[in-house]
Amino acid sequence: MAKPIVAIIGRPNVGKSTLFNYLAGKKIAIVEDKPGVTRDRIFTDCDWRGKVFTIVDTGGIEMVSDEPLSKHMRRQAEMAMDMADVIVFLTDIKQGVTADDMEVANMIRRLNKPTVLLVNKADKLGKTSDDIYEFYNLGLGDPFAISCINGLGIGDALDEIYNNFPEDNEEIQDDDVINVAIIGKPNVGKSSLVNKILGEERVIVSNIAGTTRDAIDSYFENDKGKYNFIDTAGLRKKSKVEEKIEKYSVLRSISAIERADVCLLLIDAVEGVTEQDTKIAGEAHEAGKGIIIVINKWDLIEKDTGTLEQYRKKVYEKLSYLTYAPILFISAETGQRIDRLYELINFVSEQNAMRVSTAILNNILNEAIAMVQPPSDKGKRLKIYYMTQASIKPPTFVIFVNSKELMHYSYQRYIENQIRKNFGLEGTPIRFIIREKKGE
Repeated sequence: MAKPIVAIIGRPNVGKSTLFNYLAGKKIAIVEDKPGVTRDRIFTDCDWRGKVFTIVDTGGIEMVSDEPLSKHMRRQAEMAMDMADVIVFLTDIKQGVTADDMEVANMIRRLNKPTVLLVNKADKLGKTSDDIYEFYNLGLGDPFAISCINGLGIGDALDEIYNNFPEDNEEIQDDDVINVAIIGKPNVGKSSLVNKILGEERVIVSNIAGTTRDAIDSYFENDKGKYNFIDTAGLRKKSKVEEKIEKYSVLRSISAIERADVCLLLIDAVEGVTEQDTKIAGEAHEAGKGIIIVINKWDLIEKDTGTLEQYRKKVYEKLSYLTYAPILFISAETGQRIDRLYELINFVSEQNAMRVSTAILNNILNEAIAMVQPPSDKGKRLKIYYMTQASIKPPTFVIFVNSKELMHYSYQRYIENQIRKNFGLEGTPIRFIIREKKGE
């Protein structure tokens, strides 16, 4: 199930970014005592009482201003609230309830979403100022006095946010259904591919980048298996964003990646691999998902002997960390090779969930050590005692050694290559956890 989303909204200069940074545990948002500094929404994950959730920082809302920037920030906050499971409305005890606060409160009430009202800058220890009672006039329930600067009252506020999270519905899921997220920058043919698979105009297809802003699920079943295709909003390069709506689409896409078993990374054959493609691919790689690189619009490429292999080589050069991912050349427009997608999706899903017995794993490890000795440093040699698989999706292996510092990345990569050579594990990243075993 996707993580709950918590949107922090409020007027400029009430402390939204300070609260965001406090919850994130690090300085992510820009904090400056000047209205309108946070112009672009930023999001990050945090957890409370064992529950991981995503917090979204927004620019300040100025309801009465008609300036283009103010309109943009207002629209941005509206989108954040639309996406949110819980809204955190941050106000300022020193300024009291303002006309803008009342307008924002009216906007929130119309959404009918769980809302936690926080009154910031209550910096004094001890009894809360009577000024907080004024905030009951907003009609959003009990206000919580906090101080984002020193952390006062934030624990209670987090408890209230936690209490408003949607229940974890235990959805009845068919284990045979493979969730497939179709990811990539705008206008590479994601929606066209879904429509071709489904045989119907299920999602909007347009040459206008960013048409699909929400993730759309489409169930499909054939003789190869059962699939849930998740068509995500395209991730657009920052410099090309006018409305900045695509920044919210990034969050949608990341949520879709989290839900997926396999990600289809669509790349425009004419454009080739761009910097934005590498960033999108990195999200799926870091999430440990099965990945298939799908080169779309292959019908538009002029071909001669060796064109396909030369193109494949260039893709792997640009996506050097994804050399484990298979590449399929298709045309969503004509349907070319789309029928080969299903078996490849099934295969990569199985690889991502592969489990290897400890005995076989250590036989491979011992053979690898015999062929290439572990590195040494200042007379001390790395000793690898044994290895076991800790989990799947992605396959994660724990290696017990005498010293973590001696386990160089290059030797770890060597072991990974030996594992892949023996077990395949195509289309899936591999994770390693290095642990020291003392006393041997």
